[in-house]
Amino acid sequence: MEIRNVAIVAHVDHGKTTLVDELLKESEKKDAHEVIAERAMDSGDLERERGITILAKNTAIEYKNVKINILDTPGHADFGGEVERIMKMVDAVCLVVDAFEGVMPQTKFVLNKALQEGLKPIVVINKIDRTFSRPKEVLDEVYELFMDLGATEDQLDFPILYASGIQGKASYTADLSKTTNMVPLLDTIIKHVKRPDGDPNGKFQFQPALFDYNEYVGRIGIGKIVRGKVSQNQTVSVIRLDGKIEQFRIQKLLGFMGLERIEIKEAYAGDIVAIAGLSDINIGETICEVGFEEPLERLHIEKPTVQMTFSTNSSPLVGQEGKLLTASKIEERLYKETQKDVSLLVSRSTESESWIVSGRGELHLSILVETMRREGFEFTISRPKVIFKTVHDQLLEPYEYVTVDCPNEVVGNVIELFGSRKGILIEMNPHLNQARLIYHMPSRGIIGLLTQFLTQTQGYGVLSHTFLDYRPVTDTAPVERTTGALVSISEGLTTAYAIGKLESRGVLFVEPRTQVYEGMIVGEASKETDLAVNIVQGKQLTNMRSSSKDSTVVLRRPREMGLEACMAFINEDELIEITPKSIRLRKRILQTNERKKYDKKS
Repeated sequence: MEIRNVAIVAHVDHGKTTLVDELLKESEKKDAHEVIAERAMDSGDLERERGITILAKNTAIEYKNVKINILDTPGHADFGGEVERIMKMVDAVCLVVDAFEGVMPQTKFVLNKALQEGLKPIVVINKIDRTFSRPKEVLDEVYELFMDLGATEDQLDFPILYASGIQGKASYTADLSKTTNMVPLLDTIIKHVKRPDGDPNGKFQFQPALFDYNEYVGRIGIGKIVRGKVSQNQTVSVIRLDGKIEQFRIQKLLGFMGLERIEIKEAYAGDIVAIAGLSDINIGETICEVGFEEPLERLHIEKPTVQMTFSTNSSPLVGQEGKLLTASKIEERLYKETQKDVSLLVSRSTESESWIVSGRGELHLSILVETMRREGFEFTISRPKVIFKTVHDQLLEPYEYVTVDCPNEVVGNVIELFGSRKGILIEMNPHLNQARLIYHMPSRGIIGLLTQFLTQTQGYGVLSHTFLDYRPVTDTAPVERTTGALVSISEGLTTAYAIGKLESRGVLFVEPRTQVYEGMIVGEASKETDLAVNIVQGKQLTNMRSSSKDSTVVLRRPREMGLEACMAFINEDELIEITPKSIRLRKRILQTNERKKYDKKS
């Protein structure tokens, strides 16, 4: 059977996964009674809740006696490492662009990686059914992007399709009224995507580009067979990253069809398979036939740019909500995550029972925190910090390529906000009543930016960013919030009486009858300095009749603080306490008097 390998790439929320759903429905191997769920490839709970793809996943469909391996990739910049590695596994990319939003930062990132590998692109202008869609202008933007990235003449001669993933339609023209399915896209893939290179009769060669993890067999390497064929139970050699050669037996050989991962007896050059048998296999190592050990070129893995400190929980409420809270359990879980995610690095901190976890961005790390929280872990995390590096005695920091879409009337607010965070305005393009601003900005300025950005744009702004490069540091001072915190001085349950008296001092994060402790942050102060408050104070009761009759107190709703909002809020001297049921903000030093002594010293 002939094979085609293609990756679906795009900016976040441009409709990749929905498009893959519709392609799965067209498979000739699909059972007539099988129901394809919405965003079927987003298998994780967090992926489905947030509507984003976190891990690259592969599937396969059979169409006109051709097996088409399809890789669905993440659209968010924090998971760009997944996209980089799969470019070695495919022979073409299907670039999906929103018919309204047009070219965005991650569109540029993923296309650049594809063009560098010499892959043939297929452009799909998606969401053509959207109100105010502008397919002609978006196509012009795509052509400009190709030329800016130095595409070859052959790459510029790409096929163009128009689609509506939600309607399950694709067409060669912007008019979708004459089509009812995704057949034009499948026909284009078969016609324009070349067959995989590689001699099926040569000596076996394979390189894993993605991981899965199984507690029984350890790591499972997923990749393309570059040459030859492989069989289950075959003994093969692995060339380690340090050059050492080891032998192991292939315990399981797995292929893909639809949403199923099926066990197969053998596979040939060009096919994408999963191999289990070596529990500690690494990305970029080469698996070969015994006696014919030829290493393939190493896969490049981008280094992390942001890090946080994970620590065991030391608050007075420790152990009341979580089951997994010891240092050994937390360490085991963090190192287990590195088995699946090669973009994540974990190392022991100089502080006791603490670990430095490095990732590709705030979202990358917050997904890990949320996952561990749901598994029953209890721990604390610090403010995210960017990773500096020194080259030729010069201190460098990561910069981001930032795109902002916002209404014209709030452009001034956005420029002021980004200016305060060292952003450099590169370009400004008005379109109807919207404006698009392009910035080069230190990654430090991105941390904690989103909440302020949504406030300044009244919720109508769209912010996207992707890693750009490392540049000389101009100012090492972290971007911290300018307001203080309301910090509890006592332990107990909050009261409506105390909250009512404190509302004029700032914005509260807690409701009445919430358990608090000394050093816990209960709100944001309206002034620059922290304020120690008694939020558990009750009304003094006497047996004398009060001359002022009691009246019903109407309290403001507290500000809801999710994980990302908390990560954006905290300063260096503060921590976030994570439990399965609660997310609390606290000071590093809980005792009020101790904090005052420390402040005087500093």
